[in-house]
Amino acid sequence: MKKLLFITFLFQISFCFSQQTAYVDFKAADAILGFDPDSSKVFGTIAYKFEVLKPIDSIFIDAKNMVFEGEPFLNGKRTKYLYDRERLCFYGPFDEDSLNTVTLNYYAHPKKTLYFLKRNGDWNIWTQGQGKYTSNWLPSFDDVNEKVVFNIRAFFEEGYRVISNGKLSKEEVDNGVYDALYDSKKPMSSYLVALVVGKYNKKTETSKSGIPLEYYYYPEDSLKVEPTYRYSKQMFDFLEEEIGFAYPWQNYKQVPVHDFLYAGMENTSCTIFSDAFVVDDIGFNDKNYVNVNAHELAHQWFGNLVTATSSEHHWLQEGFATYYALLAERDIFGDNHYYFELYKSAVDLGRQDIDGKGTSLLNPKSSSLTFYQRGAWVLHALRTLVGDKVFKSAVKNYLEKHQFANVETYDFIKEVERLYGKSLTRFVNVWIKQKDFPLDAAFGLLKEQSTFINEYLMVDCQVKSSKCEDYLKYYVSDKAKVKVISQAPELVTKDTFKHGLKVRQAISQYVTKIPLEMKEDYESLLDDKSYITIENALYNLWSSFPEERAKYLSKTRNIVGFSDKNVRLLWIVLNLSTPFYQADNKQGLYEELLGYTDKKHNADLRMKAFQYLDLMKSCDGICKSNLESAKAHHNWRLVKFAKQLSEKLQNKQ
Repeated sequence: MKKLLFITFLFQISFCFSQQTAYVDFKAADAILGFDPDSSKVFGTIAYKFEVLKPIDSIFIDAKNMVFEGEPFLNGKRTKYLYDRERLCFYGPFDEDSLNTVTLNYYAHPKKTLYFLKRNGDWNIWTQGQGKYTSNWLPSFDDVNEKVVFNIRAFFEEGYRVISNGKLSKEEVDNGVYDALYDSKKPMSSYLVALVVGKYNKKTETSKSGIPLEYYYYPEDSLKVEPTYRYSKQMFDFLEEEIGFAYPWQNYKQVPVHDFLYAGMENTSCTIFSDAFVVDDIGFNDKNYVNVNAHELAHQWFGNLVTATSSEHHWLQEGFATYYALLAERDIFGDNHYYFELYKSAVDLGRQDIDGKGTSLLNPKSSSLTFYQRGAWVLHALRTLVGDKVFKSAVKNYLEKHQFANVETYDFIKEVERLYGKSLTRFVNVWIKQKDFPLDAAFGLLKEQSTFINEYLMVDCQVKSSKCEDYLKYYVSDKAKVKVISQAPELVTKDTFKHGLKVRQAISQYVTKIPLEMKEDYESLLDDKSYITIENALYNLWSSFPEERAKYLSKTRNIVGFSDKNVRLLWIVLNLSTPFYQADNKQGLYEELLGYTDKKHNADLRMKAFQYLDLMKSCDGICKSNLESAKAHHNWRLVKFAKQLSEKLQNKQ
């Protein structure tokens, strides 16, 4: 008897670790959440409604390292469960066509996917579910094929906002507690659940189709709202028309957060992005949010509305989002920009193949370069082959047929073939399945379609000729002039400074030893609307003309730069390295630089500060302590950097 019970138990466990979407359809989830940020704790209640499609003995919900308070309720009655710190299993039997509700009370101290951070002394809490699993902070589903309507209610202290997916249907403050309820209408995969807590203001626009567009920002960044969100409405209106399928969600929100893991994340109706993209008018010229903005917006259709069944078909999300972001940028910046971005990605994909790292687009272990850029190239090449009308109709049909469902590559190709009237087997074999990117075919398309690219390819000054000097004087594009300067910086003359912002930026980057006859023109670079140009020019002028260092430091003393304070940090280091310049408290400047290594600052700023302190051979004491703490940071780039620098410092001892 004991043996029989044990075998039954093993069978139940094995089913809990198998695919269940064919048997059970989880319809909706209602979550009520609270937080204890000092202990990085989330707690609450979540109720799932589900329908049984086929008779089944057990169901499961993914839940990583959680504590469940009391037994869960199944249809209003306490029920027994099995929990292995990964999945929560309930035992039936569950009859076909039955509707059920399971309710859980839980708390967790998630190690990932929900991050409790401080920004300027205030809490900034945010989620990142893709690649990390939302089930670390919310009982949910790691299987992207399980789509649920999530309704989130969350509490926090007064003075903060809670932002999530869907429509804000309730917002109030009672006895110092902020209460927000977000209702969703359509289902989505669990990895797209979003939650942000922070101190934000909001600007709202309305799309041409009537969708509310909400732009969140830190209260002190009111002057950065326009340059940060520039072209947002234009891109939204463009993509709705270009895709031909109405935006599928109730509204669209965008929220910058402190120390985000990536550039952005396309959570359903609520994109979270790195506050490194919050820029002023000058910063916009160097590092703006436009491409990331368009990319995450395109995901609202490609990834959120239709979701790939598995990583084998991941390009259906990233390739489509990359392609449609390029189309949106083309609408803003023109054809030359579009083709130049395709050219750059083709070069990168070719180099990847040379390095032996190229893969089929259907390889689940492909690089981001393959999923994103090769995926975009597939769509550009396919549209060229079948024509605009067939391509746009196929995309629309694909979205209509598979909305709120999951797809594979053939689901899209089949729609194109049906309208095109011809087999796409050869195209699929060359552009999607084969290991190497079809570089020659890609360059052939570029040459056929873009005079600009032909001109750019013609310009080559690695071998000097009299034409190279003419290129910098006359008819070629600014991008071609930048190429010439990168290959032959000695050809720069006083007249070259008369060209556009990017040409002048290239001068600051490649002309590092400044001829005396160009000194005055080079100094004018310090007035450019580019923090990259100013940073480069300041260092090169300081190095080339020691007797003028005080003048350059005085001129740039109030320039900060991007969120990583690129100009300010360089200015501090140059000031500390200019003994005769006594306009500032040297010890105070050193302490300011050291302070930027503290955990309260963003990862990029900390890494720059560490690098400069190492360069000055001044990373000791507090610096080393902060470096040690950086090894436990949630940002893998900072962790890797901290470990490498620590090892370097130890080897020097």
